[in-house]
Amino acid sequence: MPKAKTRQDIIIIGAGVAGLTAALHLAERGIFPLVLESDPRFLGGRLAGSETINIQGTTFRLEHGVHGIWSPYVNFQAMLARHNLRPVLIPAQEETWIYHHHKHIRRAEVGHAIRSSWFPAPLHYLQLFLSPQFLWMLDVRDWASLFHVWGGLMMGVGIDPFGENQPLEGWTLGQLTKSWSPALKAFFLGLARNGLATHPNEVPLSGFLAFLRFYTLLRRDAWKFSYLPEEAGTAIIEPLAQRIQALSGRILLGKRVSRVEQSQEGWNVHVNDEQFTAQSVILAVESAAAQTIVQASFGSNSWFFPRSLSNVVVRIWFDAQPRRSSEAGIFTGDFILHNYFWLDRIYNSYRRWSRASGGSCLEAHIYGPNEVLDRPDAILLTEAIQNVSLAWPELRGHRIGQHLQRNPATHTLPAVGPRERHLGIRTPWPGLFCAGDWVQHESPAFFLERACITGIAAANEVLQLNQQPPWPLLKPPPPEPFAAWLEQLMRTGRRQRRAKRQKLPLENTQ
Repeated sequence: MPKAKTRQDIIIIGAGVAGLTAALHLAERGIFPLVLESDPRFLGGRLAGSETINIQGTTFRLEHGVHGIWSPYVNFQAMLARHNLRPVLIPAQEETWIYHHHKHIRRAEVGHAIRSSWFPAPLHYLQLFLSPQFLWMLDVRDWASLFHVWGGLMMGVGIDPFGENQPLEGWTLGQLTKSWSPALKAFFLGLARNGLATHPNEVPLSGFLAFLRFYTLLRRDAWKFSYLPEEAGTAIIEPLAQRIQALSGRILLGKRVSRVEQSQEGWNVHVNDEQFTAQSVILAVESAAAQTIVQASFGSNSWFFPRSLSNVVVRIWFDAQPRRSSEAGIFTGDFILHNYFWLDRIYNSYRRWSRASGGSCLEAHIYGPNEVLDRPDAILLTEAIQNVSLAWPELRGHRIGQHLQRNPATHTLPAVGPRERHLGIRTPWPGLFCAGDWVQHESPAFFLERACITGIAAANEVLQLNQQPPWPLLKPPPPEPFAAWLEQLMRTGRRQRRAKRQKLPLENTQ
């Protein structure tokens, strides 16, 4: 028989960003949360710390991958700032597009051009065409397909998948870009893959359009990005957990929840041979884990859960510096790598090591497809090293260490499910709420910001049950004027076409 535990004010399942956000906002109001985390050692979910590695006498801490904060992450930044937990961020300077095609490698600086374009959104990508480097990447097929590319971008202006509940079921990014030219297709798919972390044929079109809208299409400055000065576990998660505990919240590691059930006392949460009881529960685990718990608890397979993805992180240490390179960029074409970050230009610990040794360290990510991820570690690592040698031939013979890390399938592939089947903050089961970047919510936000928003929203539901006022949710910056005008124009046109097809008055199609 499970042994009974002391009744809790609120149980939060999962100590990722969503769960810790909910816990902090409740603890601040005197509702003391118990947070149950399945990992026996680390908090933070995809922001968790990890093992350490020793490279020629220097110890480096590993993590899920490089993390940072985009400018539209207003709620996440406000939460950290309110508790004086926001670290001094390192603004991104430039991102390089490296394109390997038919044994030729070309590169162009693209990040600053998109962020600081002279053209208003959504025309700001035109700034790239003023760059000789970018033009050198293109051929006649790219110019011929510009109309198709522009049409795809305009879909992102006119359709808000989250706000309008537009699942666009059956449509993928691969279908949208099928008629695009090789170079422009590689560029935009490279941007998408670095954000959505999988092959374009697996990316739901709704997720891609929402990604474009939030991160770049409606505002030039939405592409502004800042790196954390240290690994996310050190810079964000550990201070956040300490603040929750200082406010009398409790966090227990190694507590994998198998199921939940309603009882006369509220909700029973089952963890192996233990049972925790609370009036309310917030389910704040990643999508696949949430699906497992919901099915075990309620026996239903009809709910929509976005896919959870795995990936591979490769780190390579050198005893020399590359001759030319921005601090980050994307790989496209005949590479198996998809992006890169020079850690000695980002993290303080790596900066100190680099100044002392003259060395450098590259982190690169592999997002699939599955036939690539399924290769043995030794083969993947060898191919990754070959990719890096092609991009920076001056570093051949200077490698002093390498590490390959397989991350579990916890990265959410953003998608919009049918509203009646996609779980939101409130669920059909009173007293059970959801939080996470997979949860249905009208906010256009992604990843860290979406996890934070849904964490606050779930906390607000518990506060309402306790007759306390909710925390405010900050809205993302609005579209630039020209983008807003185009968006309104396209939505009006869509309403008029629907009204004409249905032969109904326009006001009935709002």
